[in-house]
Amino acid sequence: MARSSIISRPLSRRQVLKGGAALGLGSAAAMGLTPAWANPWGRTNVYAQGVEEGPEVSLAIRRESLPIDGQEAQPITINGTSPGPLIRLKEGQDAVLRVTNLLDEPTSIHWHGLILPPEMDGVPGVSFAGIAPGETFTYRFPVRQNGTYWYHSHSGMQEQLGHAGPLIIDAAEREPIRYDREHVLLLTDWTFEDPMSVFRNLKTMEGYYNFQERTIADFFADVRNNGFAQTAEMRGMWAQMRMSSRDIADVTGSTYTYLLNGHSPQENWNALFKAGERIRLRVINGSAMSFFDVRIPGLKMTVVAADGQPVQPVPVDEFRIGVAETYDVLVSPEDDRAYTIFAEAMDRSGYARATLAPREGMQAEIPERRQIADRGMEAMGAHGMGGMDHSNMAGMDHSGMSNMQGMDHSNMSGMDHSGMSNMEGMDHSSMAGMDHSGMSNMQGMDHSTMGGMAAEQAKIGANGLLLAGEAQPGSRYNQAGIGIDPDERRVLVYRDLKAFTPWPDRREPGRELELHLTGNMERYMWSFDGKKFSEVTGPIHFEKDERLRLILINDTMMEHPIHLHGMWMELENGQGELIPRKHTLNVKPGERVSALITADAEGSWAFHCHLLYHMDAGMFRVVQVS
Repeated sequence: MARSSIISRPLSRRQVLKGGAALGLGSAAAMGLTPAWANPWGRTNVYAQGVEEGPEVSLAIRRESLPIDGQEAQPITINGTSPGPLIRLKEGQDAVLRVTNLLDEPTSIHWHGLILPPEMDGVPGVSFAGIAPGETFTYRFPVRQNGTYWYHSHSGMQEQLGHAGPLIIDAAEREPIRYDREHVLLLTDWTFEDPMSVFRNLKTMEGYYNFQERTIADFFADVRNNGFAQTAEMRGMWAQMRMSSRDIADVTGSTYTYLLNGHSPQENWNALFKAGERIRLRVINGSAMSFFDVRIPGLKMTVVAADGQPVQPVPVDEFRIGVAETYDVLVSPEDDRAYTIFAEAMDRSGYARATLAPREGMQAEIPERRQIADRGMEAMGAHGMGGMDHSNMAGMDHSGMSNMQGMDHSNMSGMDHSGMSNMEGMDHSSMAGMDHSGMSNMQGMDHSTMGGMAAEQAKIGANGLLLAGEAQPGSRYNQAGIGIDPDERRVLVYRDLKAFTPWPDRREPGRELELHLTGNMERYMWSFDGKKFSEVTGPIHFEKDERLRLILINDTMMEHPIHLHGMWMELENGQGELIPRKHTLNVKPGERVSALITADAEGSWAFHCHLLYHMDAGMFRVVQVS
């Protein structure tokens, strides 16, 4: 790390608060007020925590008392607000961002999704030393992209404490998207518990925060719908694995308050419009652990960008946004009335909301809440058992597997059995007494979407690899995920995403790199290929400028939003040369997904699950490009 990037300039709290002058802030921003700011094309943008306009920005990070959802809290603040202010840069500029640490511990800022030099990426211990207490670090990098992004700490659990904010980069030239007004919507999850206590609770007891477990009433309802034998079979399967079919989220609304722009549902933040305007909503999931399903009852949304990159317009009623993802949508309210922006947690344990309205203080009806869904056999996939801890399966009765004789195996010829290599070292001695009788119902199962099985004929190139842009066998890009009923409303799925224009590098991949997402819910251990970060001996190697395919196979029963720093991942969702670029890929349980990567960023880069507690539990690696 170049020492010239660090300016040793400790500042006192008094200096920072004195009208913001010590950091070059306007008085409104220093006081945490809510200014309006017009972007280069004259469209009004409002964000609850204020705006810092580039190319030169100064930020002060400290811990202070602020009310959250009506209670006194101690979040980490950036320029006096939590979440932090909107940082606004412009494509083609050289950004200069001075970050002063007024905490009593080291801190950092990672500019999520930005393509920049590795020493500016902001991940302590990878290519950056962190920012010591009392020190100012100056981030300097050319802005080579535009779109909706965000920033957050990569130090300890600070992200859970409110250390995050939105980052918008205006295009150097007019975008193809036309709109009259825009609003930035940052979703976060806040807990009044200490984040380390949350982590200890997850390690201590599986399902600690899950207060939505199945009940006797649920059991009898399932018996009425599915019969006693099938219901007992499924209950027995989950019990033997010491898991719950309702393990949808590790941390839930039992401790989380879901916030939109730092405001709770009761506080009802307003986003204003005039009837007839076309409005751009820049939606950012800056939460630590929470997936959200976003809809605006009464308004159709048109998705026009994903992870900062423009996509061909997709009209939807709802979209699921994984942790760290961003989506831009256009809405056109014609009536002089209020609309609820509703972001429901994936496990249905709570929601964030705001109101899109023509006047301040208005609110619309909250839509009817949905019930938590149950995970089914699709969560296991063909590879789902590979990363599972089978030690708890002793005693299961598998005798009924004789009924598998009648299964149609004709479509299994394209199966990828590589994920079964981990079975070589398994101790099968405890399986002798297993009861397999419950598997008799597998005769009628639809296996077409199970990981590793080809639902359609794979298209293979001359090098023996799948052609670039084709969907991997075992992907489920046409499914939104658990708890979503596609018949209820039009929901965005990964298959819908199509780049606005082809990306420059059209080479076929020269090699494939396969990684398994592995874990153990009971002991709360998360990893790649069965090894926590503390257990690996070296980085993952990419060759400079090579074109490779990264294959991710989720062997766990949880969703994982996987983020690669420094480079784009081109999601192979079957759109050929128009596959979309993303910085974060959500991988569903039992799913196999792939992305093309051009390794054009020399240096060391973080690669991890963006669920904060999963990353801290070990699902983290370093990619070395050399």
